[in-house]
Amino acid sequence: MDVPTAYRATRASESAAWPSADWWLGFQSPQLNTLIEQARAQNFDIAAAIARVRQADAQVRIAGASLLPDISGNGSGSWQHEGLGTGSSSRVGTSVKGGGSNASIDFHSYSAGLSATYELDFWGRNRAGRQSAVASAMFSRFDQQTVALTVVTNVANTWFTALSLADRLTVARRNLADSEQTLAVVRGRFDAGTASQLDLAQQEALVAGERALIPNFASLLEQELIALGILTGQPPERITVQPGTLTALALPLVASGLPSDLLARRPDVASAEAQLIAQNFSITVARAAFFPNVQLTASGGYQAAALNKLITPGGALASLTEGLTLPIFDGGTLRGQLDLAKGRYDELLADYRKAVVQAFTDVDTALTAWRFTSEQEALQRLAVDAARRAAEIARAQMAAGTVDITTVLTAQTTLFSDEDTLVQVRLARAQALLNLYKAMGGGWQASSQPLPEQFPGLTPGMIPGAVALPVGGNAR
Repeated sequence: MDVPTAYRATRASESAAWPSADWWLGFQSPQLNTLIEQARAQNFDIAAAIARVRQADAQVRIAGASLLPDISGNGSGSWQHEGLGTGSSSRVGTSVKGGGSNASIDFHSYSAGLSATYELDFWGRNRAGRQSAVASAMFSRFDQQTVALTVVTNVANTWFTALSLADRLTVARRNLADSEQTLAVVRGRFDAGTASQLDLAQQEALVAGERALIPNFASLLEQELIALGILTGQPPERITVQPGTLTALALPLVASGLPSDLLARRPDVASAEAQLIAQNFSITVARAAFFPNVQLTASGGYQAAALNKLITPGGALASLTEGLTLPIFDGGTLRGQLDLAKGRYDELLADYRKAVVQAFTDVDTALTAWRFTSEQEALQRLAVDAARRAAEIARAQMAAGTVDITTVLTAQTTLFSDEDTLVQVRLARAQALLNLYKAMGGGWQASSQPLPEQFPGLTPGMIPGAVALPVGGNAR
């Protein structure tokens, strides 16, 4: 892979700092902290991802069973009763009851034993199958972390959007109140004969338009709060948090770190790599199917006509057989399965490379958005301050009778537009920072702790070293 030495959007000397695992605490929003904790504990997508981890662990145990003998026990007992005619005689292992035409005979038989079957893994097929399952189990863990990171960022993004809508609603109501005050002044001037019918109608139209915006903002705000329900794994009726203001949200700074470190800090990149490794072992499994399959079968036990004589040297039985199966003609099935495995490997290789490039792209995009939205917010504040001064001057001059209503309308419209734009820019800046946290893996880092008991001695860091990752590699 072509790994850059520095990001396009930052200097090469950028500090190599990374988010912490609980990065959302830096926004200093108790409501956000509560929502995220609820989502981490109750979100349905996270729960499903955790269940997939358990399924993958079970597949490892299933795949590992082929490396061990298959041992089973058996036991049986039988009894047969037959009536005998006159002159019949008894046989060994039987008991005769009665005599004459009413005589009968009983047959008894007992057996107990063990049987074992073991496949000799000459070609490494079973071992490769287990290694593929282990890599798939690693993928499921990385995928679960990717799902968790996505859920957390979705909760934060939804909450930020709700805060921005609450701010836009506040701006709209404040501007409506100012416009209604101006309307009262225009009505007074109209009654006094110093304002025209057109001046009154224009101000009434402005007030009506601003009033009509409020239900839309209120609806959008309520929809964002409702959306928090599915993210936190509960009905919308259980959402009790009330949005405050986006201006109270802290925006902690975060450095981008080094591109080479990014690949070890993104769970989606790690999961793509684990999938590729698993498929590499699957190619070995498909290739080994061309070679003979050798099985050893052994059995041993006891058989006797009487239960009290079952476990005796004279009743012992034993057998050992060896079987060999070699595919001769299958109509191209095995070749097709191998080609299918190779094709899947090439697909996953392309997916892995895409995940790596996507990681760099996400960080550069978030850094660029953060840089320019920060600059835009500073400039937009200046625009709002200037528009507010212009609106105040226009209203004062209109009250003094030195300007007409058109000047006031223009100033009011400009102020409302600039204030609303400022709220949207603040949201874009907060979202850029949120996207940067997500692009950098959200503080995730592969654990160095061993996996559960079904993977003895195996740590996540050992997985990439299990096989090389060549272009084509084993697939060729």
